[in-house]
Amino acid sequence: MNSLQNALAALDGPVCVVGSLNADLVVRTERLPRPGETVEGGPLRVTSGGKSANQAAAAALMGAAVRLVGAVGDDANGAIVLDQLAAAGVRLDAVARRSGVPTGTAVVCVDASAENLIIVSPGANGTTTTEDVARARDAIAGSRALGLAFEVADAVVLAAARVAREESVTTVLNPSPYRRPSAELLGLVDVLVVNEHELADMLGRSPRETSWAECGREVVDRFGVADVVVTLGAEGAVVLRTGSPHAAVEEIAATPVEAVDTTGCGDAFTGALLAGLASGLDLVRAARIASLVGAYAATGEGAQASYPRPADLVSFSAVHSQV
Repeated sequence: MNSLQNALAALDGPVCVVGSLNADLVVRTERLPRPGETVEGGPLRVTSGGKSANQAAAAALMGAAVRLVGAVGDDANGAIVLDQLAAAGVRLDAVARRSGVPTGTAVVCVDASAENLIIVSPGANGTTTTEDVARARDAIAGSRALGLAFEVADAVVLAAARVAREESVTTVLNPSPYRRPSAELLGLVDVLVVNEHELADMLGRSPRETSWAECGREVVDRFGVADVVVTLGAEGAVVLRTGSPHAAVEEIAATPVEAVDTTGCGDAFTGALLAGLASGLDLVRAARIASLVGAYAATGEGAQASYPRPADLVSFSAVHSQV
């Protein structure tokens, strides 16, 4: 077995993800509409989505033992979402079925150049509470890595992060859809996953104005987060490790691909990162694998439907890169 195969074979660690589950209503079109314009689209597809559900699916497909905490409606879309997540290997006993409220929905338009436009209606995700987190404490405590994103209420995210800190579980925060994280939440985060624009908002300036090392030092000094992964799209990613005993900047080259649909690629990256960290991989090694998973996801349609299993990733890597 090569080094990638060896690493993938070890991705069996326990992961918990607390957050959103959506039904993605996906339409492909030649170009995205301008304001007030109607454009013709292709067939409508309904698939499982939501940032947290995507991350859970990506981690499970890589081999991690994943439990998801959240809520769906007691409707047809909820059934579709749960069936597809179960097929990916995600454990769903901590996902509530809410009556009288629809499953969260994302309307996704994808154009011929693989760019997308997404509108999210929270639905049942808005009913997830801190009490749901308390009931799922064993799911968080039994994991080695907790994944958090921002498609549920701030109080829910903060409550989950507090449990993880109390239980010595590594917390990975992807603050997307982006809003600036609170100081209290950042104080509970072990690994922050942001894109370049999100990091610029947090710092109040472009990270390109100085060095990556200076950005890392500023993040740990201002926000208390020592480990940051900055995703750069077609330019790859940068891992900033500025906390003791590590002090390093590691640039990860992008894997060049012909993109078909970039929907959910960031979630694929974060989910694979969670799987790697939960299985004991070093952050840089986990991020290299995550970058490859994100690139693979860009070559297929949809979010979870485009995510690889280990065998898929080995074949993909043989053609495109080596990790």
